[in-house]
Amino acid sequence: MNPSQNPTVNLKPNDKPMPLVGLGLWKVPKDKASEIVFEAIKIGYRLLDSASDYGNEREVGEGIKKAFDAGIVKREDIFITSKLWNTNHKREHVRPAVERTLKDLGLTYLDLYLIHFPISLKYVDPNVRYPAEWSYEPDKQLIIQEPVPFRETWEAMEELMDAGLVKNIGISNTCAALIQDLLKYARIRPSVLQIEHSPYLTQERLVNYAKSEGMAITGYSTFSNISYIGLDIGDANNAPKLFEQPTIKEISSNYGKTPAQIVLKWAIQREIAVIPKSSNHDRLLENRNLFDFELTQEELHKISSLNRNLRFNDPGEYANIPIFD
Repeated sequence: MNPSQNPTVNLKPNDKPMPLVGLGLWKVPKDKASEIVFEAIKIGYRLLDSASDYGNEREVGEGIKKAFDAGIVKREDIFITSKLWNTNHKREHVRPAVERTLKDLGLTYLDLYLIHFPISLKYVDPNVRYPAEWSYEPDKQLIIQEPVPFRETWEAMEELMDAGLVKNIGISNTCAALIQDLLKYARIRPSVLQIEHSPYLTQERLVNYAKSEGMAITGYSTFSNISYIGLDIGDANNAPKLFEQPTIKEISSNYGKTPAQIVLKWAIQREIAVIPKSSNHDRLLENRNLFDFELTQEELHKISSLNRNLRFNDPGEYANIPIFD
């Protein structure tokens, strides 16, 4: 594999390289996850972005094992991310949560473990329901919040690094004010900030601030509302489709690339990692075929100018917990 086809960013504090192009595993069905993961690794993906909340980590682990058994990669060749769910923020629940994830994935360590949301919900025994999600079934009543200080959760995350269970720790869906507070007491600083990031939601001030503090950025939902069409989240069905924007279509035509490739290139050319999901072989290939062209600074600016602060993954909307206000 040509190294230029797997560009990386070095994470602080240990200089672990993280690929800038990965496979996101949100919404990947259990019955397809193993084969999709195996196919992605075979194609050349070296970053897998998982989470206990996605409910498919056991099947993801089966796909990883297939790749190991086939001799395609060794453990040190791939970068595996997972995330701590909201119901496991108490210190005593953090290590069991990552141990469950490691067991399901069939791994002895994670390359990166993120706090999924800066939201602490009441603990749910995994023997009762796993993943715990946001609400109780069948009435969809929201799980009540638990008053767990973010500092307690972060210190427990640091202990995971001390124990060798994870190589890097980070945060997700976190605003700048909370990051500033975290950095005042963090013994081990966050390596990565993962956020919703698209041409409709560039979050440039947050991105620049996090980078200035030594954090790498991973952007999810890079295709904006396209990722949420059909879900009962925000107004994704009525928002203008990103790929139909004249700016995107014009640049796409100029390079002979798809709108998806242009948007992904816009992100990685600015050193923001991307984790698009696909179960289609051709699209998996397409989402990595980004390295035979370069966008100009003017084109990058034009795409960024599409920003309209349009956010879809907002717990203030679907869980009445307004963390971004």
